[in-house]
Amino acid sequence: MPQRLCKIELKEKGIAILEIPGSEATTERQLLEAIRRQITHITDTSEIKGVIVTSSDSHFCTCGIQEYHPSPYTAAELSSFGQQVTFLLEKTGKPCIAAIAGECTGVGLELALACDFIVAESSARFGFPGIEEGRLPFCGGTQRLSRLVGKSKAKEMVFGGELLSAEEGLAIGLINRLYDDNLLSHAQALLEKICTRSPLAIRIGGEVINAGYDIDLQTACMLERDAFALIFSSHDQSEGMQAFLDKRNPDFKGN
Repeated sequence: MPQRLCKIELKEKGIAILEIPGSEATTERQLLEAIRRQITHITDTSEIKGVIVTSSDSHFCTCGIQEYHPSPYTAAELSSFGQQVTFLLEKTGKPCIAAIAGECTGVGLELALACDFIVAESSARFGFPGIEEGRLPFCGGTQRLSRLVGKSKAKEMVFGGELLSAEEGLAIGLINRLYDDNLLSHAQALLEKICTRSPLAIRIGGEVINAGYDIDLQTACMLERDAFALIFSSHDQSEGMQAFLDKRNPDFKGN
């Protein structure tokens, strides 16, 4: 997959725009490999403070050439690789927003679900239509979707294959915010505000939320307790408290 079809643009204030347009000439494997390279770059680049995953196309992250007839072994390997990519995105340690306009289906929706949350324009639609071809989500989509919108709604979306409107996505908690226009500007302003907070607290907070979501409450609260205590050994916590007392903006370092 040509690098130009999956590119990063670094904006002011450490915001990176990861653009993943739809392509009519790439397989799912090629698309995921290109995305993996960019996610690794984002994770390893200290100048990048937060990420917006988006597309300038009307279809977010779709493939024209599908791998319709893989063997069971090949299909399992593709799924394992796809899940590795979405876990990489989920674990960058940096706030990540999916900004969606137009259709977000299949692998695109699976990637969006791996972001911290989704914002969308009113034109957006979401779903897993692969059931019409006898296919299922394979990058962790069944699991992330059910944890986000509930088991029964996830089954309806996967079994039925119909696309939800942005308004429906907002109502069930699939997306966080809905905008009429200027999606990227709204997403960038939101992420810039988030990135003024402590990078350390954001990273650890995200880890605790993700790890604690599907375990018992008591164990999850123990994770929160330990994370809370750990933060109090950090520069960011001391700086944040002192800045509050001094009535000034904090100078967070991420440690």
